[in-house]
Amino acid sequence: MTDTQIRDTLTNRMATHRIDLERLVEIPSVSAAGFDHDEVRRCALAVRDLLAARGCNNARLLEVDGSHPAVYADWLDAGPDRPTVLCYAHYDVQPPGDPDAWTTPAFEPTGRDGRLFGRGAADDKAGIMVHVAAIDAWLSTYERLPCNVKVIVEGEEETGSAHLRDLLDAYGDLLRADVVIITDSMNWKIGTPALTTSLRGLVDCVVEVRALDHPLHSGMYGGPVPDPLTGLSRILASLTADDGAVAIPGFADDAPATPAQRDLDHLRFDVEEFRAEAGVLDGVELLGGDDGLLERLWYQPAIAVIAVDATPVDAASNTLAAAASAKVSARLAPGQDPARAMRLLIDFLEAQTPWGLQVTVTPGATGAGYRADPDRPEMKAARHALQTAFDTEPVLIGLGGSIPLIAPLTSAFGDVPALLTGVEDPDTRAHGIDESLHLDDWHRACLAEAYLFAELADGV
Repeated sequence: MTDTQIRDTLTNRMATHRIDLERLVEIPSVSAAGFDHDEVRRCALAVRDLLAARGCNNARLLEVDGSHPAVYADWLDAGPDRPTVLCYAHYDVQPPGDPDAWTTPAFEPTGRDGRLFGRGAADDKAGIMVHVAAIDAWLSTYERLPCNVKVIVEGEEETGSAHLRDLLDAYGDLLRADVVIITDSMNWKIGTPALTTSLRGLVDCVVEVRALDHPLHSGMYGGPVPDPLTGLSRILASLTADDGAVAIPGFADDAPATPAQRDLDHLRFDVEEFRAEAGVLDGVELLGGDDGLLERLWYQPAIAVIAVDATPVDAASNTLAAAASAKVSARLAPGQDPARAMRLLIDFLEAQTPWGLQVTVTPGATGAGYRADPDRPEMKAARHALQTAFDTEPVLIGLGGSIPLIAPLTSAFGDVPALLTGVEDPDTRAHGIDESLHLDDWHRACLAEAYLFAELADGV
């Protein structure tokens, strides 16, 4: 579907949409503990007001005890014979990290070289604006949408969507839809769109190792008395094999890669570009080698230690700490059972503890992966809309990241399809320093979603 009036309206209003995006990026809506949660609510209110201003109805906050609010709005006047589309994004962002490492301040959106820099500029406030721009294009041009549209913008995605089930229990009927569009993924490269057909799942936990009831002088007691941090290091090292593969026996036996997932040569993946995009230093090896890299990234599990609590170097003395702890994050192969994976991870950590040290493992977030059928008519509609907007055939990709809400969200409505599109590219650096959005690709993503509304209305 190519509607030149929709295209022209949307294109002419991109400057306004950029202003709206920059206003959202200026709000430091970090949902993690230890940050100002008044700012998170302020961003929720700004999103609510923006949806109302761009023509949506019933714009309001959805409150759940203990959670940051979600934002809801809709336009349901297309009629009962037209499908209902639920558009998802999230307004919360990751912590900015070291402020001195940013080229320009994280919450001062700045344009450079065709990109917009700032925390959340891509992940996922640009995703919010994709929905806003697509809705606005139709309402500004025709004063109606071709399908019924609901919008849900979550406020705790970056902390694992811990209250999503509570949100669905409270508001499931309100959110019910025939298809879900999730604008929180990435494109293959600048100028080449992608439709994500699989995601890895996620489990994490905190492991604490304790040896003493108080710190000790390392000279007077070191040697016979075990050091908890050394013991913790031994446990953590046991999680992976020499090639970086997960060393927990049978960890992903319930989700082996399929022949199609192993046959990825047609994507012509450039390993050197991958190294450059990741910032891998000269001489540092890629785990498992170059061959089969995409399979390992998209379809196999991985374990990382993402945080350690111990005495900081600049505060160190000749002291044995009483305890040490670490946060362990495991990405799961698509199809892995998160509950099973968590049990195996905890059992393994406890079994590897040396020297009789006391170990406590506290389970954290869990989320299932996702696998989509690329031959569903909704997927074909999304591919056609992307191709029309980008003038390039989209690539079907997996994604190593996780979006824990997809499985509960889609299953709540009877296993409806989820269409994963996005605005990120390999140089976006989502979650990292100098996160940025490629503005031309963002424009095309907005246009693709406007086209997709018509595709879904006409052909699904």
